[in-house]
Amino acid sequence: MSSTRAFRGSVVHCLDRPRGHDAAVQSFDDGILVVTDGRVDLLGPAENIMPQLGGDVDILQLDGKLIVPGFIDCHVHYPQMDIVASYGEQLLDWLDRYAYPAEERFSDEGHAKAVAERFVDALLANGTTSALVFATVHAHSAGALFEAARSKSMRLVTGKTLMDRGAPPALLDTADKAEIESRALIERWHGVDRLGYAITPRFVLTSSAQQLGRLGALAAEFPDVHVHTHLAENRAEIEAVAKRFPDHRSYLDVYDRFGLLRERAVFAHCIHLDDADRQAMSRAGAGIAFCPSSNLFLGSGLFELDRAEEAGVDVGLGSDVGAGPSLSALKTLGDAYRVGQLRHRPLDPFHGLYLATLGAARAIGLDDAIGSFRAGMEADFTVLDTDLETPSASRCRSLGSIGDRLFALQLLGDERNIHSTWLMGQPAYRRDNA
Repeated sequence: MSSTRAFRGSVVHCLDRPRGHDAAVQSFDDGILVVTDGRVDLLGPAENIMPQLGGDVDILQLDGKLIVPGFIDCHVHYPQMDIVASYGEQLLDWLDRYAYPAEERFSDEGHAKAVAERFVDALLANGTTSALVFATVHAHSAGALFEAARSKSMRLVTGKTLMDRGAPPALLDTADKAEIESRALIERWHGVDRLGYAITPRFVLTSSAQQLGRLGALAAEFPDVHVHTHLAENRAEIEAVAKRFPDHRSYLDVYDRFGLLRERAVFAHCIHLDDADRQAMSRAGAGIAFCPSSNLFLGSGLFELDRAEEAGVDVGLGSDVGAGPSLSALKTLGDAYRVGQLRHRPLDPFHGLYLATLGAARAIGLDDAIGSFRAGMEADFTVLDTDLETPSASRCRSLGSIGDRLFALQLLGDERNIHSTWLMGQPAYRRDNA
């Protein structure tokens, strides 16, 4: 027997990347989202939808609230939750001083399980309903996160991190072990419920040519799995890659030569690319995770969002915790706006919403399931609240349009503005006083 429920409030979602025209954004000041059996059934203005609802349909009134598709985090490290706001390093030194010691603790399965459960709860409390996540080199770290996400019926993609050089000995595996354990995890988890697997080399500097080759072959064997790694984040990193692979045109070319540049591949950061790299990514169907908060925190540089999108590359938002200081998509979008301003390319609030929802889904390769309120999509959504004693509240009370409210939330909002988070039409998080 089917189950239907309706949600009434202000509703907004993106049908495409906003390019300065209204057709890409659909919004209703007084709208109704109808969910049947966990999927979007109907969406429209309340005056049109109400006559179509049977008298037995439960309607949740969300007056004054803003209903948006659930936020999607394109790049985040769950083992680094406890090292946010670690002072004073750029990328390579930051890894050595903070990230690697934190990840070594995940040799303890109990620790991995506890952090995974806490991480999933924290995502939901921040309105994030899906994520592409780095684990650690330990196979059980990916397993723990899959278990935690599955318990919430959450759509999540992760994989064991792959390193056989350039990192502490306790975090190294071998090319053989990387392939064997990744294959086992793919066969165990990929496609189970709402879960997906990502082949996850940390970056070129921590994988031998042999390991990269084995991972490329594995990716060819399993074309529907994801690939998740880092690219062109830091100048010193890029120089080190060029020194190791002097015969390759660019950092991206190394991944390409080993078969890791392809559809369903997501490359985090991509700050220091040229037009040839962007065109290669577009041809391959790869996506970019734009991580403004961590890029600012580590002093890595300013991502050229406009140039990536003009080249036809799908871009989504990434918190990149722990270099990013918050799991909040709202806070991360505030930093994305600041990056745009520094480049004289301010980020429109609807474009920001796109990066955190449909754009992110496209970058990961999940836009057939999540990221918008098109009919038949999985009903993951977030309810935003501006009626709070927060900086965003006093500002939002003076605003009428949905676009203005979105912008205020993106500049002033945080996890306190998350009223509730819903997965497949079911409540997954509700603020204590909501």
